[in-house]
Amino acid sequence: MESTLNILKGTHPGLYLARELNKRKLNQRQLALEINEHPQTLNAVIKQKRSITTALALKLENQLGLSEGFLAILQTYHDIEQLKSKSNAKPDLSKFSKSTFWDTDIPKIDWQKMKASVIERVMSYGTEEEKEEIRRFYGESDIQFDLK
Repeated sequence: MESTLNILKGTHPGLYLARELNKRKLNQRQLALEINEHPQTLNAVIKQKRSITTALALKLENQLGLSEGFLAILQTYHDIEQLKSKSNAKPDLSKFSKSTFWDTDIPKIDWQKMKASVIERVMSYGTEEEKEEIRRFYGESDIQFDLK
């Protein structure tokens, strides 16, 4: 279990569950009913829209024959990664010019709260270097989501 955890550290348990269900050719709804859970709850975990609770983790681990605590530990590592990435996270400010953020004091930008505005501004008016830094910082999926 330890080596598997090292590989999966930071992964949402829903991603692991989706892979496991696919590998075992199990139906998500049927599994939820077998462990006496609402199918919507399990779906939200698998879609990574909800954290897995300890109670749900224990039910799933028992049903799937996983080590006790495995999914709960995955959730904890995922939560840690989320906190680390959000706390004081800033892109490399040296890559931004004053002209892109002409009306803003760059060091005072809250990069998480203003994510959609920052992405829109940089992708519309920024240099290639600024766009690349925003892609690195937020990730391509966040950028595509915010630009829609």
